[in-house]
Amino acid sequence: MGHREDLLEGAKRCLLEKGFVRTTARDVVKESGTNLASIGYHYGSKDALLAQAYIALVEGMGDEFEGGEGRITGEPGSLERFGQVWSNIIGTMREPGSMWRLSMEIVVMGDQLPEVREHLARAQREAGRGLIPLLMGGGEEDVPDEAVDTLGKFYVTLMTGLIAQWTFDPKTAPTAQELTEGLRQVVAEAARRR
Repeated sequence: MGHREDLLEGAKRCLLEKGFVRTTARDVVKESGTNLASIGYHYGSKDALLAQAYIALVEGMGDEFEGGEGRITGEPGSLERFGQVWSNIIGTMREPGSMWRLSMEIVVMGDQLPEVREHLARAQREAGRGLIPLLMGGGEEDVPDEAVDTLGKFYVTLMTGLIAQWTFDPKTAPTAQELTEGLRQVVAEAARRR
């Protein structure tokens, strides 16, 4: 690996251990075996590097969201699939040292980390684009911008709320079954009122 990749890997490890605010440029350099100047050269700033490292961590969760071969058996768009996917997502929140606490750190400290916030705001749109095919079928390349601006934002909002609840109190955070039943009730009531 070159310095760029070494920095990214070192930054990921630092984020998981210390979070955004407590990670210093020196921490990343020590963890990556590089030098301070390489951060500016490859990423522009420590905050930009940490934002890229966080995005890489989130992107690495895609396989876990899918649950591996054959674990999502529900038809695209079905309540069964909804429950299966959210069960997989919640599974990543249950793991000790879950990386999702980093998301809450950004929510709370975002105004103090403007460069990180800008990177993550752009990445949030793509997160919605990735969640849509996971739940509804198809490929990311087929998701129109209008769907990203509606359904994608809905799924990201659900995800953010789950992260907050699982970070705050895992014992009372919703399960996938509870979310699925809540959605079923919303759909049933909307259909009844037609």
